[in-house]
Amino acid sequence: MNVKQKTVDAELAREFGLFGEEYAQVLEIMGRIPSLTELGVFSVMWSEHCSYKSSRKWLRTLPTTAPWVIHGPGENAGVVDIGQGLAAIFKMESHNHPSFIEPYQGAATGVGGILRDVFTMGARPVANLNALRFGSPENPRTRQIVDGVVRGIGGYGNCVGVPTVGGEVNFHSAYDGNPLVNAMTVGVARQDRIFLSAAAGIGNPVVYVGSKTGRDGIHGATMSSAEFDENALAKRPTVQVGDPFIEKLLIEACLELMATDAVVAIQDMGAAGLTSSSVEMAGKGGVGIELDLDAVPQREPDMTAYEMMLSESQERMLIVLRPECTEQARAIFEKWELDFAVIGHLTDTGRIVVRHKGNVEADILLAPLADQAPVYDRPVASLPFPEPTGPIHDPVGLEQAVIKLVSCPDLASRAWIWNQYDSTVGGQTVRRPGGADAAIVRVEDTSIGLALTTDCTPRYCQANPRAGAAQAVAEAWRNITATGATPLAVTDNLNFANPEKPEIMAQLVAAIEGMGEACRALDFPVVSGNVSLYNETRNPDGTTRAILPTPAIGGLGVLTDVEKHVGMAMPESGTLLLLGETKGQLGQSLWLREILGRETGDAPDVDLSAERRNGDFVRKQIALGAIAACHDVSDGGILIAVAEMVMAGGIGCELEPPQSGMRPEAYWFGEDQGRYLIAVAGDGQELMREAAECGVASRLLARIGGAGLTLPSGATISISRLRVASEAFFPAMMSV
Repeated sequence: MNVKQKTVDAELAREFGLFGEEYAQVLEIMGRIPSLTELGVFSVMWSEHCSYKSSRKWLRTLPTTAPWVIHGPGENAGVVDIGQGLAAIFKMESHNHPSFIEPYQGAATGVGGILRDVFTMGARPVANLNALRFGSPENPRTRQIVDGVVRGIGGYGNCVGVPTVGGEVNFHSAYDGNPLVNAMTVGVARQDRIFLSAAAGIGNPVVYVGSKTGRDGIHGATMSSAEFDENALAKRPTVQVGDPFIEKLLIEACLELMATDAVVAIQDMGAAGLTSSSVEMAGKGGVGIELDLDAVPQREPDMTAYEMMLSESQERMLIVLRPECTEQARAIFEKWELDFAVIGHLTDTGRIVVRHKGNVEADILLAPLADQAPVYDRPVASLPFPEPTGPIHDPVGLEQAVIKLVSCPDLASRAWIWNQYDSTVGGQTVRRPGGADAAIVRVEDTSIGLALTTDCTPRYCQANPRAGAAQAVAEAWRNITATGATPLAVTDNLNFANPEKPEIMAQLVAAIEGMGEACRALDFPVVSGNVSLYNETRNPDGTTRAILPTPAIGGLGVLTDVEKHVGMAMPESGTLLLLGETKGQLGQSLWLREILGRETGDAPDVDLSAERRNGDFVRKQIALGAIAACHDVSDGGILIAVAEMVMAGGIGCELEPPQSGMRPEAYWFGEDQGRYLIAVAGDGQELMREAAECGVASRLLARIGGAGLTLPSGATISISRLRVASEAFFPAMMSV
């Protein structure tokens, strides 16, 4: 965006993403026409990406506290107590629009940005995860985006030395013009060494560290707060360029500095760069800040104040230091060959003052940037009733359905993706992708394990946003529980289309309500998160295509003894039991989509009391050593969950007939919630008696053993046939 010669007026404000009434509010606050730099500051701080102006009212309704929550929303990341004086610090954030425009750099810098959110609080990052949504596999652009995104995630995470241990991938034509790339990082810190972003100490130096500032990423925050159109690919200059090797040096330098008493406050330069970091630090601390941009390290000539304040160049941090520690800090960053520059100081004025080449380029009262940022109570339409499922018939039978489902885009093996990620760097990964329902990472030098997952089923959310969002929370809780870990908290990434449309706003509101209900019922508070709106593409004919509502949930749980976790691989012998009630709900199921070609029906019921009861029972039994393997029942239903356990363990089983009076396809492929498959020694009768005493439904499902999956009819699907079908999709798609 070339704005150097443009006049600051309402038209330019609109280009910057400020509505007419918002620009009028800027004029009232300033008492004059703002400078170009001042307009840029307001535009990014009041963007949807930074101010949450459409969602803030509803986000306040989410549960965010618990005895184990140390810091909830409002800091760079959420912080929870994991025992032994340690804390887990974690967050999920989106880089959706950049990943469509430039898939490799968009995904790579998404990983880099979320890493900085975590280590800026004093945590060493120990794990990365991601939640990815791509367009139809038949769309030629999908292959290019998948390739770039996966290489970007792997390239950045592998080089910076943080293992990528888990995630999820969905495909749907609704994401053709707007893929979703949600990145999650988890770190570990001592509870007495957690660093916050509120600046303090009048006169304290403000220090810039990391890489030099360039022109990449200018107005990235406002670009991420608008719909796409057919000219989206022309926005490549708004996509940041990352350098994971510099990020690795920055992590080590910051953690070394944090081991001293030099740091008063620290903030990464993420969305809106130097603007957001300086404004947020000073605003939270109730102080003023003066910046001298002549001192900012620059990699391009003749940069203006506007460009430097809005640049989103990567691998940069802003630190408030104790004055007496400045030279000590400088020595640390110079040792790591990183830029270090004192670019300002704190004041008692409550203003941000920006100087460049002897001129005052911006002078803004800080409080209105936050206190008077727009908060919209947007119109909310009535949600439509889900489309009826329609008559059900089974044209293929169980054997063909299993093969079809395990090879479909949403269930096929993700090995092609996982194999591009280093999931074991650091040596603390206990369960790699595919080994358990959640990834397991040991906290170094302790017995503590962290269970980590990302979950969401967008087709449920499209049919019923409230139930779908509750299901996403419940599935994250269930995946953590299935390892034996105690679920502690979630981070969320709410991906929706244009909130100015009442029907989209209705999806967002309902989803937040469903999330809140599930989080309260499961004692699973929200401690951090991100909202990504305007995920909608405008077609040349003026019509638009919205993504499916996608409230992605990142969950974290803890094991006091990591050795007591379980995976999902079928053991060599024993009995397979089904826990939880089965009704045979086929609405929005993958069986319905893949076999009958329909995306109809309501989302499955979410009985949160049953979820809690069943999950608490499973964790107790795992802790007692009674369960050898556990896998939750989700996409594809019971038979797909069994097939996944068989493929993971290389051991077959012989299935019992379905429940009396239930259609076979509904029993085997229905996606009822709150269910687990558990492998136990012996005949399982004692455990089923204990389940009944706890009010948990249970049923004998299969006898473990053999070389394949033996159906009630007696037909056997070999393990090799299952694996060949499951592993075919990605290589075939990516070789075209």
